[in-house]
Amino acid sequence: MLQAHVLILSLFASIIGPFGGFFASGLKRAIKIKDFANSIPGHGGVSDRMDCQIIMGAFTYFYIHSFVRTSFTENITFWLTLLTPSERLTLYEALGNKLRE
Repeated sequence: MLQAHVLILSLFASIIGPFGGFFASGLKRAIKIKDFANSIPGHGGVSDRMDCQIIMGAFTYFYIHSFVRTSFTENITFWLTLLTPSERLTLYEALGNKLRE
């Protein structure tokens, strides 16, 4: 299952990720500026270097919270149903002790 998530994220990064750069370039042309800032001489500001990462970061956040996290929770729930009641109680107490530490 991990390979499927990695494949989806890598496909998005290689196909859609560059559109963050295209969008930033279009925005700069629309407001008639060369760079967003001059903190990195010759390269523009930090946002000029990070325009693709912003769209990728947003997609990754929503993807993990929509698909990866729910499947992980379902797997944990499934494995907990296989435990006997005494094993569940032992696990509950061990987790409680770790949280108190």
